[in-house]
Amino acid sequence: MRRLKFQPVEVMRLFSVLRWLAASAVCGALALALCPAHAEPGVSIEPREVRTWLLRIHNAASQRNFQGTFVVSAAGVVSSARISHFFEGTDQFEWIEPLDGQARHVLRHNSEVHTVWPLDRVALVEQRDVVTSFPSLLLGGEDRIAEFYDVKVQGHERAAGHDANVLLLRPRDEFRYGYRLWSDRQTGLLLRAEVLNERGEVLEVSAFSDVLIGVRSRPEVVLQPMRTPEGYRVIKLQLQPTQLDNEGWELRKLVAGFKPLSCFRRPLGAALSADAKHPPTTAVHAVYSDGITYVSVFIEPYDEQRHLRPMLASAGATQTLMSRRGDFWLTVVGDVPAATLRAFTLALERKK
Repeated sequence: MRRLKFQPVEVMRLFSVLRWLAASAVCGALALALCPAHAEPGVSIEPREVRTWLLRIHNAASQRNFQGTFVVSAAGVVSSARISHFFEGTDQFEWIEPLDGQARHVLRHNSEVHTVWPLDRVALVEQRDVVTSFPSLLLGGEDRIAEFYDVKVQGHERAAGHDANVLLLRPRDEFRYGYRLWSDRQTGLLLRAEVLNERGEVLEVSAFSDVLIGVRSRPEVVLQPMRTPEGYRVIKLQLQPTQLDNEGWELRKLVAGFKPLSCFRRPLGAALSADAKHPPTTAVHAVYSDGITYVSVFIEPYDEQRHLRPMLASAGATQTLMSRRGDFWLTVVGDVPAATLRAFTLALERKK
């Protein structure tokens, strides 16, 4: 059996589509509320109105049933996935099947997520509260998106066969990227998102190539495969809630606009190895958000066999900064400029 990857960067990639879906329920709110009565093309949105739009999307886009093909293009690499999303009562159901790379599918019922590798007959089960916490962060009364992004209407276009409002989110500092968003005018679903650098160049495109909105809810499509078939090896990852302070670490200063979202301990590496004979290494994983994007901080014991040298890696909009800090290895990942990751790394200190 192949050894399944499960290092910090892979953790981020594994749930990138889930994260985008959560983000779409927030970012799409801005476009959902825009109509001639609210704003004209090229006009900045009043900061005091942003929270109202976010509330509207929480009650609208997150409660839509849809199915489609989702495509991500970054750094010359194109990947795609089939996505089904259903909503019933207060329950969310998602099926995601990547169409590239190793065969696998991701199933989500609220915060419970199953990642299944059929060829290896392995099922990974874990709780991913961060997926549903992202909108809650914005709705908690502390959102300051308009303080860090200038939001403008750019008119109307077609995207994935739907009429869409187009928004431009321009960062007010060097610690975040800009975004251009296409949101379905009727439902608010985010159809396309471009990540832009400081020169307005496109770093990454995430979009539906086709999508049906308002499909019949079929939660059994998700729930049935979550009942793991006989013969599968089930790996249940126990995520232990914690705080950096409890782990002997502190962030002396947060990057402006970013707020802590979650922090927990999670297994790494050996947890997915079929022949694991030793307890897996665990890492502290802290997540921060400015309401639009995320930064993840991983702290794990230094291992000279795996941690060869400090480095900064870039793949589209995703930056990864890795470095050694005494007996520990730090990995900071996010769809943010490298300056943001450096600021997080420099602010992270081991408590004496």
